[in-house]
Amino acid sequence: MKPVYMINGFLESGKTEFICYTIEQPYFQIKGRTLLIVCEEGEVEYDERLLKMSRTDMVLIEDEEEFNPAHLIELEKKYKPERIIIEYNGMWNFKNMKLPFHWRIEQQITTIDASTFPMYFTNMKSLLAEMLRKSEMIIFNRCDDVEDLSVYKRNVKAINQKADIIFEDSEGEVNQIFEDDLPYSLDAPVIELNNDGYGIWYLDSLDNLERYIDKTIQFTAMVLKPSGFPSGYFVPGRMAMTCCAEDMAFLGFACEYDKADTLRDRQWVKVTAKVAKEYFADYGGEGPVLKAVSVEQTKAPKEEIISFT
Repeated sequence: MKPVYMINGFLESGKTEFICYTIEQPYFQIKGRTLLIVCEEGEVEYDERLLKMSRTDMVLIEDEEEFNPAHLIELEKKYKPERIIIEYNGMWNFKNMKLPFHWRIEQQITTIDASTFPMYFTNMKSLLAEMLRKSEMIIFNRCDDVEDLSVYKRNVKAINQKADIIFEDSEGEVNQIFEDDLPYSLDAPVIELNNDGYGIWYLDSLDNLERYIDKTIQFTAMVLKPSGFPSGYFVPGRMAMTCCAEDMAFLGFACEYDKADTLRDRQWVKVTAKVAKEYFADYGGEGPVLKAVSVEQTKAPKEEIISFT
């Protein structure tokens, strides 16, 4: 079977940039030649030096009728590739595509220009859906001016629930936690945080504090009482390993509690608190401040350290 890597998307969606980036990576410098079949030409062109360096033969097929099994087999016989990359034409209906019987799609990736996605989703939804339906990865690029990426994610998930969805802006990948991905319900009367939930809640609170204002949360935490901390406050939190055992950090926010002076450093407690956004001197500005509803002594959890690895 001949492995095929299918890259689809509408014109100027970033297909060529993605393919160029891929074939210049060291992991792509593998045995044999690559046949690159380009079905539409955009503003970005392939660099001849890059094609030569990566042992890639490029062929342009602009007529949809020429994209047929017989012609594709002729190209295979001529170039004798180990693998095939297809930059498919976004205006050709993907469900009508036919490949030689011995060509197997190893991976299908769809690229989308986030700035034009609403237009295509509204006016060419059937064409877009055929691209997305069997894609393993969907890359939204040019996301800089998009305010609510969660809408885009829901639109795509309605068509393909299993695909990995990546958002990129001019700085690179957007590491955003979406409400649908949270391992707890924001509508619960009390949001109970286990080990994984605490780590996600902590990180999400840094970027999306508005989600949690006036919500009640509950979690097991270690007490930290920093030197010089204001009276009536402590920091409940967890030690976290972000990449290795040497890279440890205590993750917690200030908590207002009228009996804070009765707590001991490193004591384990079960905290129930409301989340607020307030100015706090140690933050150097506004940030998450917890308002304790109850703080109860408890035993240490089985896994005292949470991990982000």
